[in-house]
Amino acid sequence: MEKVPLTVAGFSALEEELKQRQQVERPRIIEAISEARAHGDLSENAEYHAAKEAQSLNEGRILELESMIARAEVIDITKLEGNQIKFGATVELVDEDTEEERTYQIVGDPESDVKLGRISISSPIARALLGKTIGDSVQVHTPGGGKSYEVVAVRFV
Repeated sequence: MEKVPLTVAGFSALEEELKQRQQVERPRIIEAISEARAHGDLSENAEYHAAKEAQSLNEGRILELESMIARAEVIDITKLEGNQIKFGATVELVDEDTEEERTYQIVGDPESDVKLGRISISSPIARALLGKTIGDSVQVHTPGGGKSYEVVAVRFV
């Protein structure tokens, strides 16, 4: 069984989502199914079919969350240090072509969100950054083409 690296915050978010789905969503969906059943003929009851589909999706996500939590390898990034980029590092980069600055934190797959600056450890950018230090030039090959960045800061927060 493959371990899933997660930050403490990412692990907490998964546990919170699981709790929400089990304790709030599941009873709400069961109630919706009961109400729809009370309306009679189930073969043409759109509310019933929608509620059953919602139940299926919710239960599938619960199983997925339970699996991720069971396989989680929680890494407390506040205890990490150094100049070398590894899981949990927050990295400041400068695009060598446009001089544009970018900041990314390398996190586990389930907690990645590029809009929030959190990139998955399995992404092309993170894979290219791992092991690099301040001052290194990094060539990143993405589906959109190649990019070149300079590492200007590495911190663990």
